[in-house]
Amino acid sequence: MTPNGAVIFGLLVIAGTLIARDLVALGIILAVTLIFALGSRRRILGALSWSAAIVLPLALFMALVWIGIVGRAPAEITASVEGSRAAAALYVAAMCLRLFVIAFAIQATFLHFPEWTPLRFVAGLTAPAIVKKLLVLTLSLIETILQAVDRARTALIAAGIITRRHSWRNLRHGWLLVQTVWLTVVMIVIGRTRDKWPVEDTLARLDRVLADSAPRLSAVDLECMALAIAGAAAALGLR
Repeated sequence: MTPNGAVIFGLLVIAGTLIARDLVALGIILAVTLIFALGSRRRILGALSWSAAIVLPLALFMALVWIGIVGRAPAEITASVEGSRAAAALYVAAMCLRLFVIAFAIQATFLHFPEWTPLRFVAGLTAPAIVKKLLVLTLSLIETILQAVDRARTALIAAGIITRRHSWRNLRHGWLLVQTVWLTVVMIVIGRTRDKWPVEDTLARLDRVLADSAPRLSAVDLECMALAIAGAAAALGLR
């Protein structure tokens, strides 16, 4: 599979997820995504767990609001009918399953490129050079953000503003941590763009690496795209 095929498949799955209106249609899209993930011949339990961990907080919050407090679905509120908690539960389940499928589709895409670096993946995309360069530089900032979080947390702990473990002080001063992380990220990025990248000639090197033409769509790409289109069509037909 090529990066272009993987991206197109992901976009088709996301489009199918957005047009699906009920649990049956979403179940079809989920089945398509599972087939795609199993096609990588990798263990998919980690991808499923990661996607579920993202959806769980939203599911708990929506269940509290719509099932516990409101007691009816938004469509029933709009129609000015009495409604029921069962309809609210179906609404919450559909919204959470939609987010789960999108998150799992992204993780399933990564399963097909276990040995690839982000730079190699981006270089294999068919896109303008400036777009690929911005994407690579943005991805490189992920490690910068992690470093900024570690530095800011260490500095605030040393200053006695927050503690290492969970505490009421951390809750009260959480906004200070956010501000410190943001300022640290800005300073690191300014240092890289002004000093590090010009000295290392980073932008010119990226131009050479990203100048290679992207590979054409393979037969596997076309098969996966056809599978995603079939799933989206089935979801659209159930509307």
